[in-house]
Amino acid sequence: MTGKRILLIIGGGIAAYKIPQLIRLIRGEGWTVSPVLTRAGAEFTTAMTISVLAGEAVHDGLFDIAKEAEIGHIRLTRDADLVVVAPATADLMAKMAQGLADDLASTLLLASDKGVLVAPAMNVRMWNHPATQRNLAVLRADGVAVIGPDEGDMACGEHGPGRMAEPEAIMAAIRARLDTGPLLLEPQAQVARGVLAGRHVIVTSGP
Repeated sequence: MTGKRILLIIGGGIAAYKIPQLIRLIRGEGWTVSPVLTRAGAEFTTAMTISVLAGEAVHDGLFDIAKEAEIGHIRLTRDADLVVVAPATADLMAKMAQGLADDLASTLLLASDKGVLVAPAMNVRMWNHPATQRNLAVLRADGVAVIGPDEGDMACGEHGPGRMAEPEAIMAAIRARLDTGPLLLEPQAQVARGVLAGRHVIVTSGP
């Protein structure tokens, strides 16, 4: 697989410190990274760091006159082979599940017809909350791939599931997702594939 373009949406969580390494791994494959930095994500990593490593300008605003004159947010999704959300915070996952589009990241996700891979990262209590688990079920039913989270010690001092998967694991998930070929079809096909993924069905018919 050569010439792939990854649209990387960086959410606001301490796990964003792992994103530079993920960018290095993606570019090591000879692929291109189009980085989108959320306002919250910019609290944990810098646009300068991400831009230098990605070799591209960071996209961080929906209302950029120069870019939006050419409907830049639509172009970003059309040019991508895969959309990766890492870290995927509880807030971002909720927006995705509900179809909200109030900033560049959520608008891109709603406007995209490409495959999506999320790497959740949040406090263990947030991860285990019924609302997050409901949103996760909706995303999976919509055909969104999920990698992680891992279990372990967290920056907040708690222990449990919620740590973002390591960059190497996310990279392996990206390869696997791209290997599946065309990722998204019609909405109903996405739902059906999500519900029946991994199941074997026998169909019988009468005379």
